[in-house]
Amino acid sequence: MNSLTENREPILASPYSDEIDLFELIADLWKEKWIIISTTLIAGIIAVAYALLATPIYQTRSVVKPAELKDLDELNSLSIYNISAADALKEVGARLESYDARFDFFKENSELFTELQQGEESLEQVFKRFNANSVKIIRPDAKNHNGFSDYVGIQVTYPKGVNGVAIANGFIDYAIKKEKQSIENSLEVLIGNRLETLRERLEILRVGYKATTEAEIARLTEQDILKRSLLNDELEALRLELQERREHRIASLEEAIKIATRLGIKKPTNPTSLGQEISTGSNVIRTEVNNQQAPLYFMGVDALTAERDALLERESDDFTSNRIIEIKKELKLLEANRQIEIYNARENEDLFLAEISEVRKEISRLKKLKVDMDKLKLVRIDEPSVEPLSPIKPKKKLVVLIGGLVGFMLGGMIALVRIAMRNRKQTGLN
Repeated sequence: MNSLTENREPILASPYSDEIDLFELIADLWKEKWIIISTTLIAGIIAVAYALLATPIYQTRSVVKPAELKDLDELNSLSIYNISAADALKEVGARLESYDARFDFFKENSELFTELQQGEESLEQVFKRFNANSVKIIRPDAKNHNGFSDYVGIQVTYPKGVNGVAIANGFIDYAIKKEKQSIENSLEVLIGNRLETLRERLEILRVGYKATTEAEIARLTEQDILKRSLLNDELEALRLELQERREHRIASLEEAIKIATRLGIKKPTNPTSLGQEISTGSNVIRTEVNNQQAPLYFMGVDALTAERDALLERESDDFTSNRIIEIKKELKLLEANRQIEIYNARENEDLFLAEISEVRKEISRLKKLKVDMDKLKLVRIDEPSVEPLSPIKPKKKLVVLIGGLVGFMLGGMIALVRIAMRNRKQTGLN
């Protein structure tokens, strides 16, 4: 059958015919089967070689989810810095997306990227290429997000020889560490600001207390001065009054002495006795006194003279007035204001400030505030990066299949070209 086919003269289509004899075409392609087979085999071998020799490209990822409420309770209980689990996840995600954070991680872990260096590329150029082509932030699709799967992560695509797992896990840990440092720095600043505010409050309280105390001392001093002045004025008025009374008494006594001398009354007597003495004489004198004080001259010259001399010799009338004694007592008490002395004797003014104890308690609390950042969990690592089981490319079976198909198609095209050239040549001979 093959010999008949090979010896059979090909049936040539008329140059003016548009019809193609399918069976004749198949027979012609059969003649060129070794070309097709060879081309297919060569393409397949090339595809197999590429699949075996090409550098495998792997892909891995690490995903974090919101932390549990208890993980952030220690931080939020400080009443200074509050952050929710969702906000903590956003902050870590922003840190993962930050170019500066990635570059800092690259500089601190440059040994993980040395295998990516091509030719005379600098490490910075390596990082830019790797960051642009091999790093991707993964997060829920905003359109299809149902709210029950909040997460953020990083996806790393890397060639064989590069520790992509260490890069993915390391960058997640680095972002969390940097965010913890940021929170710690913020805490220090907030606590420092709060302490400064409280110290200023203390100073204001002390200044206010000092001003209040000075005002109270000034008020008490002024009050004492006023009271002392009033008492001195009253004392002077009383002394003047007593002096006038004494002078008036002396004048009265001198007048009574004159009357007593004329009446010959030397010793104290009364009107009745005096009447009896006069009646024994030649003349009768009767005097009647009813419920009336006896005139002063009845005291007699001796008594009146003694009282007058005593009054003239008196240097002070103070003892004659109880009020003067009271005034002197009050003036003596005003010589020293014990309340002012107590104010001036206070060494620790803070003990007398009502609000200062609360301020000091708050200062003490703030100074003792401390959060163990090593135990603080901002996020929960839900899916740590692990070594992938197979590369994402090249896909060996697909490469070999495509190589075979391309070789087969190329062989068929070569066969068709050969058939066409042979037919044209045969037509020219005919």
